[in-house]
Amino acid sequence: MPVNASCRHYVMQTTRGGDKIERCKLGANEQLPFACPDGCVFFEDRRISSTGWQIPGAGAR
Repeated sequence: MPVNASCRHYVMQTTRGGDKIERCKLGANEQLPFACPDGCVFFEDRRISSTGWQIPGAGAR
């Protein structure tokens, strides 16, 4: 699995220079190339807001 962008711990940021930075808030990723581990035990569905709504199908793999 390259990247599970539907995980709440995944963060992608763009610098002023246009570089894309991907990271896992928990550091559970493989470094180079950036990738989420298969069956990551830290996976949690990304929430849309603090209301507890979730993206439909985000947890489907």
